[in-house]
Amino acid sequence: MNLISLKTELRQELKLTPQLLQSMEVLQMNSQELLDYLGNLSEENPTLELSEASELRSAYAELRQKASWLDAGTFGTSFAHEEDAPPEPGATDKELDSLSAFLCDQLERKRLPKPMLALCKYMAELVDEDGYLTQEDLDGLTEMKIPQTMVDQALDAIQSLEPAGVGARDLSECLVLQLSRRKDNVPYAMDIAARFLTELSRSHYGPITKALGASISEIQAAEKAIAALDPHPGQAFQPAEPTLYVRPDVFIVELEGELQVLLNEYYLPKVTVNPYYSSMAKESDDPEARTYLKEKLRQTKWLLDSLERRGSTLRRCAQAILDAQRPFFSGQTAELSPMKLSSLAETLDLHPSTVSRAVRDKYLQCRQGIYPLRYFFSRAVGQQGLSRQAVKQRMLLRFKDEDSSHPLSDQALCDLLAEEGIFLARRTVAKYRIELGIGSSTARRARNRGK
Repeated sequence: MNLISLKTELRQELKLTPQLLQSMEVLQMNSQELLDYLGNLSEENPTLELSEASELRSAYAELRQKASWLDAGTFGTSFAHEEDAPPEPGATDKELDSLSAFLCDQLERKRLPKPMLALCKYMAELVDEDGYLTQEDLDGLTEMKIPQTMVDQALDAIQSLEPAGVGARDLSECLVLQLSRRKDNVPYAMDIAARFLTELSRSHYGPITKALGASISEIQAAEKAIAALDPHPGQAFQPAEPTLYVRPDVFIVELEGELQVLLNEYYLPKVTVNPYYSSMAKESDDPEARTYLKEKLRQTKWLLDSLERRGSTLRRCAQAILDAQRPFFSGQTAELSPMKLSSLAETLDLHPSTVSRAVRDKYLQCRQGIYPLRYFFSRAVGQQGLSRQAVKQRMLLRFKDEDSSHPLSDQALCDLLAEEGIFLARRTVAKYRIELGIGSSTARRARNRGK
């Protein structure tokens, strides 16, 4: 029997070249990370020369005169980072002790197939500081053409990790995940956490007992078990540290009567090729030295291309955000228009992952303040097609005008929003209220009585 055979197969493969990897890495860096990266790279690459760009400092000083709301900051103390300070003796490494690193370490031991492991690690990086995964990030995976079944399997893998509750998409799911791991099964606790958190928070036991057929004492026992759970499982990995001021990556400034996008490159050194080593790469009598310097020159040129591509991509993204949110930046409204990351990627003819890297951990400063770039991506809700941020603004106005002796309940707020054409479930209103840091009507009434 002949076990040897020949066959022809045609297939496509994506191979990440060193240039592409560097370009992706530079694109994802925020301003401070880029500054540190250039400093470290110049120490190991003699052909890379960094010099002070005094003309940029002059340009920034001139910009501050035109936009007085800019803080003293890019070269002063307002945006200073403390990351370069030497760590205290015995201090832990924040990168190694981070939640994402802890999750990735567990994933490595699960012996998952390589594609699934890669997806799980990517999702572990998306988990926020509270341990949650946003539905928008999960939708982004589907928009990247990753099969939904694969996303669901990866989500199950993330949610099986420690700490219990990590990878949940909302508070209810977080509590259910924790209850599912408990050895002692408290009757009705799982059902209440999944369906009746709003009623439980207001101590409205009647609807719960009617729906579940449980007694008041059983509901109270379940309430005690739920209260002992951790609604923020990721917070244990957040080290207590002083606040670090951010350096904006983008400015939106009104110049000559028109809003313009300006990249905050005023802090960066001038990056050039060292002419001495460039000449040596051609004229040196030592073959090994020529080979070494030619390789370093190639890396420097890749870096210059990556920096140019980063600036171009970030500027295009910021310009698209300005175009979509112009009423906000011009001061006409405090509400944002609905905008999805995938829609922006389609408008710019870029891959959603490219846009995600471009806006990740980057900040924009305008007259209204400093915002993460991701702040301007908000999905539409309600029949009027308002963004989530706009709905929350409407809710804040209602809270501001409410009678302090009779605070608005979540249901009353639902009814008021419905009058404006914004139809939301009471649970959604409660979720937005919690995200705004506002207590329940019972808690607000008790607080007002205590004043």
